[in-house]
Amino acid sequence: DRGHLVPSADRTTSIKANSSTFVMTNMTPQTPELNQGPWEKLETYSRSMARRNNDLYIYTGGYGQKAKLRNTISVPTNFWKIIIVVPRGSQINSQTRVIAVDIPNIYGIKEKNWRDYRTTVRNIEQKTGYDFLSALPKDMQNVLETKIDSR
Repeated sequence: DRGHLVPSADRTTSIKANSSTFVMTNMTPQTPELNQGPWEKLETYSRSMARRNNDLYIYTGGYGQKAKLRNTISVPTNFWKIIIVVPRGSQINSQTRVIAVDIPNIYGIKEKNWRDYRTTVRNIEQKTGYDFLSALPKDMQNVLETKIDSR
């Protein structure tokens, strides 16, 4: 499947916004089991949180290389997503909900729950080399990056 990093259903305010999700730089090869299974379930859950008066800050991507398509397009071994959930009108603080998942790009997981793949932001940083939440004070960054969501 052509997995969207920013889902089409998240950009419905205009035709232009929705069309922008169909560019190839927003797509990456995902197994149908991942794309139509836990990944889609997490995207749906994210939209429900937004409808419940939350602002969401979402980072997403893939890492590793399990194959190459046409000798040019890398197929990631894993996909990750970080969702910072902030009640509308609030500020990020040490109690802010952070959802981080790291899901293998494999077959056989279509019926799995995205919650089975929860991890920490710090774990994703170690695997990707990215430094998330770096604009926050160091002590708050450490708290948020090391907690595993329990909801």
